[in-house]
Amino acid sequence: MVLLEVTDLTKDFGGVAANSHISLDIEKGEIIGLIGPNGAGKTTLFNCIVGYHRPDQGKIRFKDKNITGFKPFKTNREGIGRTFQIMSISGDLTVLENVMIGSFCRTSDRRIAREEASEILNVVELEKDAEAYMTELPIATQKRVGLAMALATRPELLMLDEVASGLNPKETEEMVALLQRIHKAKGLTVFVIEHVMEVVMPISQRIIVLDGGQKIAEGKPRDIASDERVIKAYLGEKYAKGRKNRGSI
Repeated sequence: MVLLEVTDLTKDFGGVAANSHISLDIEKGEIIGLIGPNGAGKTTLFNCIVGYHRPDQGKIRFKDKNITGFKPFKTNREGIGRTFQIMSISGDLTVLENVMIGSFCRTSDRRIAREEASEILNVVELEKDAEAYMTELPIATQKRVGLAMALATRPELLMLDEVASGLNPKETEEMVALLQRIHKAKGLTVFVIEHVMEVVMPISQRIIVLDGGQKIAEGKPRDIASDERVIKAYLGEKYAKGRKNRGSI
């Protein structure tokens, strides 16, 4: 079942095409990676899907419903949750209270929101930090809070924007394991922008590659890792050779 369908999406900024005629399908339950160099149009694509930008051309369908041009609060109500590379969090609120903000997208009952937020903190293994303030926490924990806030909106499609940026190798490994557990336990569909190949390669079932606002490749991780267009545009020969030497492609 196709959950998200993007057709011929184009978005211009001052005559510059940030996205140019992009089409893609994401099936229910898939984990799809989105990679490409800085300025490739990845975040613009996310913003068009979620509703921060209105496409200049093309259509976006979610659960077979045309959501093109929907505002973020409407796409969220339809079932799309999103994290941000630079998180919008309140340092004056505790971890639990920040996650409750996500819950309030679905309920106005403070008791229910608190219960749901507590359950989600258990899922992301932050129950011990529930009463801590965001400014007291390291970046790895803040990233998990951002993930928890998105989960609290009860998404069917979870869109993650560089959820592993700024993490060290151990924290990155832990984030990969967490995302895999959440995907398996909740059956979510996940669409992830990521520069950290140690994240996107092991978790993705398919990877879409953008360059210069255009989709230049799509396929399984092992095929993308050896695609000459992708190597030239983004991965580089050093990465490709390293993967080959480790027997990964």
